[in-house]
Amino acid sequence: MSAVPASAAPATRPEGPLDLRRLIEWLAADGVISPMEAKRTIARCAQAESRQHPLVRLANVAMTRESDSKPLDLEMLAQWLAGRAGLSYLRIDPLKVDVGKVADTMSAAYAERHKVLPVQVLPNEVVVATAEPFLTDWISEVERQSRRTVRRVVANPAEIQRYTAEFFALAKSVRAAQKAGGNTGGASFEQLVELGKSNKQLDANDQSVVQVVDWLWQYAFDQRASDIHLEPRRDQGVIRFRIDGVLHPAYQMPMGVMNAMVARIKLLGRMDVVEKRRPLDGRIKTRNMRGEEV
Repeated sequence: MSAVPASAAPATRPEGPLDLRRLIEWLAADGVISPMEAKRTIARCAQAESRQHPLVRLANVAMTRESDSKPLDLEMLAQWLAGRAGLSYLRIDPLKVDVGKVADTMSAAYAERHKVLPVQVLPNEVVVATAEPFLTDWISEVERQSRRTVRRVVANPAEIQRYTAEFFALAKSVRAAQKAGGNTGGASFEQLVELGKSNKQLDANDQSVVQVVDWLWQYAFDQRASDIHLEPRRDQGVIRFRIDGVLHPAYQMPMGVMNAMVARIKLLGRMDVVEKRRPLDGRIKTRNMRGEEV
């Protein structure tokens, strides 16, 4: 994650959710857009209501920056908002987020309701990304529950929405697999996964493992990883991706769940699930969210 230092905060700090018209007026007052562009954008946006985040909506109307006439995209607008609010800007890097700790800080419903996402959990501090920097009523509750101080950063609202869904869904699937027997070792789990060879419907226990493996593929494709390493350790397995020649830790997994993932991958690649001593070779063809075959 790369953070951009905060600019000087405005003298009078507003409160409450972001308002589209106020954002446009601030952009004009800060010299980001011209008064003519502000007037045109207000007239255009007044024609229809939208449930989109105001920054997303402004990025879609293709305003141009007064200084160089470049289109103002969502990233630029989010960085500008961070400076306006006197907070640092953060570009979320999912490889640097401990998903398990993030999901323990608050529930998915709470994160969605307040449009926030914990991105780093330290011994005395939790870093929380938000796209609503003037909504602060949630801070005291998170500090009380986590027993840590909250440090807010501003992030792209589209990234917050995407990673909130992905991180909490992954944590839920791992917990479900662990609860179903992931702590008991690999043998019972491998028998469970092997039932997938039959035409019977997968039960919830099997489905959680399927979801975690599906996440593994998609996550690796999104990060443009060339290799995926599933590395068993004494207490927890480690998943690492090779990106541009460097291995990056992506997730720590309970060993029982990792054994189930390995068994699932062996089945998909038509390898021998029982064989653990000899190197095995298999092939899997899959399709990502954009419809591209891998």
